[in-house]
Amino acid sequence: MRQPYNYNHQIHQSRRSAFAALFLLLLPIFLPNLFAPLGRASPSLFSEWNAPKPRHLSLLEVALHWKTPIKQQSDLWSPLPNQGWKPCIDSADDPASLPERSQGYIQVFLDGGLNQQRMGICDAVAVAQILNATLVIPHLEVNPVWQDSSSFTDIFDLDHFINVLRDEVSIVKELPRQYSWSTREYYATGIRATRIKTAPVHASADWYLENVLPVMQSYGIAAISPFSHRLAFDKLPIKIQHLRCKVNFEALAFVPRIRLIGDTLVHRLRHPSGKLQESGSDVLRERIDDTLKEGAGKFVVLHLRFDKDMAAHSACDFGGGKAEKLALAKYRQVLWQGRVLNSQFTDNELRNQGRCPLTPEEIGLLLTALGFNNSTRLYLASHKVYGGEARISTLRKMFPLMEDKKSLASAKELAEVEGKASLMAAVDYYVSLQSDIFISASPGNMHNALLGHRAYLNLKTIRPNMLLLGPLFLNKSMEWPEFQRAVIDGHRNRQGQIRLRKEKQSIYTYPGPDCMCRA
Repeated sequence: MRQPYNYNHQIHQSRRSAFAALFLLLLPIFLPNLFAPLGRASPSLFSEWNAPKPRHLSLLEVALHWKTPIKQQSDLWSPLPNQGWKPCIDSADDPASLPERSQGYIQVFLDGGLNQQRMGICDAVAVAQILNATLVIPHLEVNPVWQDSSSFTDIFDLDHFINVLRDEVSIVKELPRQYSWSTREYYATGIRATRIKTAPVHASADWYLENVLPVMQSYGIAAISPFSHRLAFDKLPIKIQHLRCKVNFEALAFVPRIRLIGDTLVHRLRHPSGKLQESGSDVLRERIDDTLKEGAGKFVVLHLRFDKDMAAHSACDFGGGKAEKLALAKYRQVLWQGRVLNSQFTDNELRNQGRCPLTPEEIGLLLTALGFNNSTRLYLASHKVYGGEARISTLRKMFPLMEDKKSLASAKELAEVEGKASLMAAVDYYVSLQSDIFISASPGNMHNALLGHRAYLNLKTIRPNMLLLGPLFLNKSMEWPEFQRAVIDGHRNRQGQIRLRKEKQSIYTYPGPDCMCRA
């Protein structure tokens, strides 16, 4: 007679358990502030329940109390000496002059993030000169990831751009009325004779003369889409190479509002108020002395490229446990249908090949070994860090004076760029270019763009030696002196020394010798 009771009791128990589980899942949705420190950049709710613990405890314990020798700090913060190279983009032997008659109008549609679009703009100007065409201000596509619809004129100073290039290429802000039909929407709704969509990656100048010029001569206009990475780096006239660098390093200036925000951030980094971040115990406060250290008034920019896409695509293990592995695997399946080359390798194999992005903890250990310390003013240039504050808490312990846009400026000051990824990236680029030292945690478009721009200006940029660091972090028995010695030796020639461009390498990453000459 008691069986029905047991059966009903089990049903009620199951329902209560189900409701409890549902409540647990929905709690972060209805009370987001409770989980805000952990949920800023996470692909999965579950990965945040297992916030990753430090993976290199023995190194970390030493790094947190390490006193950098004065001589090492002095060498680290010293600007680069004259390396015997200088910018060289205006030729006295071949002065710029516009041809009397343009062959027609050229349009380009640029996808990707800010720095990929920046390189595309430089190539567009070069192609316009190759074709003797009039360039229409490039159209920046809406990035599908960041959903930012910022236009060229939202980011770059248009009048400055046109003025700097006035003797090189004819540029118009918009098409004349007779070509007003040539829009992004027009090309999205059918096959059009004036659209060029077969431009190969790294196409030669001859390809444009043979395939685009005839279209432009027939219709008066040609639109190229897609256009990213569509011009070769080799076998081009030196005049075209000079022009690409002139666009990149001189013509592409940010609009005044971006420069104003950037100057504000730089000033506050160089002249801090003395206010400590809300991270400190009394012990930490006693260890920070910003006024007596080498590097006072200076700052380093860290581009911490550790977003969800990179973490998933790398197929590496970042210490978040089974939940994190599952979340990243699901993300790979959704975005790339599981077709990720690195997935065929083990984590150890990937790290030995230097193919895993550095975690915030690892980049912190690298910075400390190089000579940065707890008095270093470090500006964090990044979008969203995978794992949010939980992921960067160890880095913040090592560098308690770490800042970013939101810690340095008020919401009112950032209102014009808030929520617009391209404008935020432009602010970070501007601040990075003003910094005493720049370092990027992993290669990428911003790393490449700033590496080239800072080389052109002879500014110190540290390039992490990924092939060295992967095996070092795998060695769990290595002690701090050996680790630091290996880091210093492995980065001695990776701190801004001029590297001349090799065949197929980007002129925007390696401007010498094409755009630089012996001083």
